[in-house]
Amino acid sequence: MRILVICKRQYTGKDLLDDRYGRLFELPLQLAECGHNVSVLASSYRPRGALSRVEHGVHWRSVDAWPWPFDLWRVQVAASMSWKPDVIWASSDALHLVAGERLGKKLGVPVVLDLYDDYEAFNLTRLPGIRRVLRQACAQAQALSVVSETLANLLPLRGPVPATVEVIGNGVPKNFAPSINKEKARLKLGLPATAHLVGTAGTLNTSRGIGDLLEAVTSLQERDSNLYLVIAGPRDRFLSRALPAKTIDLGTLPHSQVPLLLRALDVGVVCNRDSSFGRACHPQKLVEMAACGLPLVAAAVGDAARLLGAQPKCLYTSGNAFELADRIATQLLRPQLPDSTIGADWSSLGRRLANLLEKTP
Repeated sequence: MRILVICKRQYTGKDLLDDRYGRLFELPLQLAECGHNVSVLASSYRPRGALSRVEHGVHWRSVDAWPWPFDLWRVQVAASMSWKPDVIWASSDALHLVAGERLGKKLGVPVVLDLYDDYEAFNLTRLPGIRRVLRQACAQAQALSVVSETLANLLPLRGPVPATVEVIGNGVPKNFAPSINKEKARLKLGLPATAHLVGTAGTLNTSRGIGDLLEAVTSLQERDSNLYLVIAGPRDRFLSRALPAKTIDLGTLPHSQVPLLLRALDVGVVCNRDSSFGRACHPQKLVEMAACGLPLVAAAVGDAARLLGAQPKCLYTSGNAFELADRIATQLLRPQLPDSTIGADWSSLGRRLANLLEKTP
């Protein structure tokens, strides 16, 4: 089957083709592994120049969407009519979902739209008319793939949706967790061998509730002089002004080193805001920590609350730093591991997506 993937090139703080990271890189690879002919047409919101290459059995193309977005539509139509896909899978934001649905109509092929976040919470959707055409596109698509159960339950409240709405979360690569113990992981990263290390990796800003972790660690350090906060990832200005005294800041680690950090910690923390965006997203860091066998505490928001429902001591109320501190202290004293099956690998998620695309009329 010929599968055309339409998406944007820059997403979740990464570049799809430079960083080779995340859902929009991994799932096309897995579709190709399932034997399908996959072509990805990625639009860049930043000037990158045209690019075309075949890698891992997938044809990757990049086209600049700025400053002439209508040229992108022309390229999409021309490429699609010459290649003649059997199905279109469109993802990334409202504009790409709308473009994917309209391109499917023009070509007379089925369309599956992918929501890896609540796109209505994106700034783009605040532009007049965008929310309306996004909802129309979702209603007229043949099926939806959605990143979380919470988002899947929310969509019908906003308007009509297709009969098929498949939850396909985010995953981790096979062998994501390195075969290395805590001591060796700390040695590689230059972390203190005998300290109590609590930390996180990923987006570190107030919109994700990082203030809960900073406040909780500060209070814990008043009781435990050997406790350090370890952080890695992009951040906002608030972070540098509010860091606890004993903080080890690793900057922005290459994604390949994130599993090493998770092996080195005693407790991982997944912060989130109880907002429409926070409830709808998929807890990627929770999945990665679980895959690495790291005791963790996560904000009881959206799918994180569902995934850890059988382990309430691993959850805290978003915005309640006192409760978070208590949960961290409990995990340091009596570690409780999350269920390792919480995180699927990309290969199993790719097979589920392939099955969805194959059965889409």
